[in-house]
Amino acid sequence: MNNSEKSIEINRVEEIIKKLDHKIELTKEEYKKAKDEVTRVQKNYSNNTSINYFEVDDRIETSADLQQQRGLVNKVVEDEAIVKRQLATYEELKSSPYFGRIDVIEENEKEALYIGIASFIDEKGQFLIHDWRAPISSIYYNGKLGNVSYQTPRGKQNVELTKKRQYQIKNGDIINMFDTNETVGDEMLQQALGDQNTQTMRNIVATIQNEQNDIIRDTKTDLLVVQGVAGSGKTSTILQRIAFLLYHSRDSLDADQIILFSPNLLFSHYISEVLPSLGEKNMRQVTLSEFLSHRLTGLNVQSIFSKYEENQVEKSDNEIITNFKNSQSFIDQINEYLQNLNYFDIQFNSILFRGQKYFDKHEIATIYQELPKDLKFDEKMLQTKNILIKKLKENIERNTEAEWIENEIENLSNEEYNELLGEDNINEELEFDEIHQIIAENIAKRELTSIYDAIYNNNLFDPYSQYIDFLKNISLPKEISKSQWDKSIQVFENNLEFHNINFEDTAPFIYLRDKFTGSGRNHSIQYLFIDEIQDYSISQIMYLKYAFPNAKFNLIGDSEQNIFSEVESADQLLKNLDNAISSKHARLISLNRSYRSTYPITNFAKNLLPHGEHIQPFNREGEIPKLYLSKNNEQMLNTLKKVIIDKQKEQETIAIITKSLTEAKELQKKLHREFNSILLTDEDRILPEKVIILPIYLAKGLEFDCIIGYNISKSNFTDLKSVGILYTIATRAMHDLTLISETEFSPLINQKIINEKLIQIKRTDN
Repeated sequence: MNNSEKSIEINRVEEIIKKLDHKIELTKEEYKKAKDEVTRVQKNYSNNTSINYFEVDDRIETSADLQQQRGLVNKVVEDEAIVKRQLATYEELKSSPYFGRIDVIEENEKEALYIGIASFIDEKGQFLIHDWRAPISSIYYNGKLGNVSYQTPRGKQNVELTKKRQYQIKNGDIINMFDTNETVGDEMLQQALGDQNTQTMRNIVATIQNEQNDIIRDTKTDLLVVQGVAGSGKTSTILQRIAFLLYHSRDSLDADQIILFSPNLLFSHYISEVLPSLGEKNMRQVTLSEFLSHRLTGLNVQSIFSKYEENQVEKSDNEIITNFKNSQSFIDQINEYLQNLNYFDIQFNSILFRGQKYFDKHEIATIYQELPKDLKFDEKMLQTKNILIKKLKENIERNTEAEWIENEIENLSNEEYNELLGEDNINEELEFDEIHQIIAENIAKRELTSIYDAIYNNNLFDPYSQYIDFLKNISLPKEISKSQWDKSIQVFENNLEFHNINFEDTAPFIYLRDKFTGSGRNHSIQYLFIDEIQDYSISQIMYLKYAFPNAKFNLIGDSEQNIFSEVESADQLLKNLDNAISSKHARLISLNRSYRSTYPITNFAKNLLPHGEHIQPFNREGEIPKLYLSKNNEQMLNTLKKVIIDKQKEQETIAIITKSLTEAKELQKKLHREFNSILLTDEDRILPEKVIILPIYLAKGLEFDCIIGYNISKSNFTDLKSVGILYTIATRAMHDLTLISETEFSPLINQKIINEKLIQIKRTDN
């Protein structure tokens, strides 16, 4: 690239920044007006609420006016948010206006297109920068010089790509610029991925690779499984996919119609700024434990982390039972059980009022039994509820002379009496019997609301007893004896006494309850994303498919990072999922190239795995991982302290990862005073910029400059069941990996690793 061409590019950046400065000033004015409008509308809404709410004659009209004003408030607040996001986008563009350029010839016309994180249009409507999600921008990621095509809403378009140029622009200055025929040149990747960790996930749309772009722009698949090795950018790719979908379907898709299941609260915060940095609202985020706990208010739902910790202390004898409850077969048996359930086996509850039976459970069972046989159980449940509500309304009209109502009337104050009569009737010339009837009906309606609520909320049905009945009538696999199963049922019943439910029972129980009652479904969600899919059971996925029936499923994970159960191949996982949730268009995409860690770290990590040959390390230089072997526990702790002191001089973020929370807590007691370390638990949402200690399951999806794996000893990492844990520890490190062991190191660090010197083993002295 000659000096003249470089000068042209530099001048263009300067010109774009001037125009962005002008646009930013205009947008700031627009934002101020939007804020002022929000203030004005909210004040008006507040005044109207306080003035008109108690004017009984205008209550209906006032309610409609307030609803209209509430809608206006929501609109101006959203308008303000849109302008605020636009302002943030323009300010980000000012620092780095674009990262790519493609020169194309289409219908004999030459055009140079510049690509950035968002579109920027001049006053004449000309695109100065094209959004990376625009159809033609896909050429930058997928196309090689020559004839290429790209998809548009009108179909496939063909063009000739004559140039692909990449830029690194920082604070308005071109740091690097070169022409390439690749997706993204290694030179750009080296610099972008070698930067120090900022404690939040970085949005690097400039470095999207061909296979990642394929995931991002897929609009047809309804079951997309992404198997990505550690550090392959799968989570970043999925977030960019969400941004693309919101851009592509902006007239029919809103961020509130997308839900992401995160592995933990730390991770949720870690990725929280990616979508806003791309000018989009954040989608809904929730952990599976949060979601299940919300669906079981009043019960203490065991988390997957608690289950893991429980298994670390005492290996469960019920692993086969847990695996059975996690399986498709278990959910299939629930469906079969419900389909063939006789009405006399349904566990109905009597509905009580003031300690007495208002609707007896036998009466409810009779209503259910008399409904047409060909109705589905959830439809019969709905009709049963409707009949009970109708009976309730009839009782309110008929039973106004009940003794309890008469007692209520006798004890009314004048104020309560007038309120129940209503201002519309106070000035009317009514007979005593008419007044008595009005007040009695209003008391009945008020007091019997609890009956209506009980019917509406399915309190006429006892799902716990029904689930126990199902457990007692299930067909057991040959691996499980009846005595083992009966013992597990007793455990479930005992847990209920203390308002607890085990992790493996939660999804099947809610599935049975909601399937029978026809409740618990969200039809508005269009896309459901799950990160760390390898940590989910098939029964949980089947429940989520029931709960979100219209959602396209996007499942992201790495089978090698399975720390809660044994590793399963990606192909087998897709097959199991496809069988379980019956998709029309299922697709598996594998990301095998790892970008997070240096070459030596990735090379060490891949060789921990029995079948890690498919992992392709990115060629970024760094030091070989080190393993310190100590003589005893005290020496191991002293070695750790020395390592921390050394790494604090070199690295910004240091994480000490343990196998369990118990181990992390013990370590925190010994390090806190000296290093001001911070222990992270599953309640934490923010990553502090200090020396942190955390159990392995909270490190999922995160990355740090330096990782110290603690107590990687033979006694702690005994067999292949721990390989996913050790692999996950190693692959959190971006620049530096240190392992510390006591007496003998884990046999997972195999002879091949030692022979090929993929790790440097050092023995420490007192």
